[in-house]
Amino acid sequence: MVNTFFENKVDQLFEVAGRLAEALLRAGIEYRVVGGFAAYMHVNEVEPIAARLTRDIDVAVDRNDLDAIIEAVRPFGFQYRHAAGVDMLVDATDPKAHSAVHLLFVPDFSPAVRYSNGISLLSVADLLKMKLTSFRLKDRVHIQDLDGVGLITPDFEAQLSPVLKTRLAEVRATE
Repeated sequence: MVNTFFENKVDQLFEVAGRLAEALLRAGIEYRVVGGFAAYMHVNEVEPIAARLTRDIDVAVDRNDLDAIIEAVRPFGFQYRHAAGVDMLVDATDPKAHSAVHLLFVPDFSPAVRYSNGISLLSVADLLKMKLTSFRLKDRVHIQDLDGVGLITPDFEAQLSPVLKTRLAEVRATE
């Protein structure tokens, strides 16, 4: 079989996420995959054909762990970079910022959802809040993807503030 560009990119993202997960697990460092790749992974579990590919991986970590993260990922082929105000881990063999793991600093974590290969994901409820708070076009698309496969439940909606409920209604009105 011929592997398509899409399949190659998916394989690459999972390979990078797997290496990162292994490095952080071995070092005992908490993290959560967030953003577009988290949305992709959640949707992919329910309906793979509906999962929309993203080009990078965003990971929430504690800023206090940054030095330990830099050391923990080095044996797994990552290099730390800070460029244009963004903290990232790039593949040492192909150090391109557009395909990096972007680090987002958070003060604490909600419980993780473990993906089938051990990757720690932000829960759908927390991802929804994050996407509704940012509310950029790509965030609204990710919300549509999550909603389109039934991942946004009435229980999650009930947890939203009035402002975020209004934003969710706006996204749904544009579907």
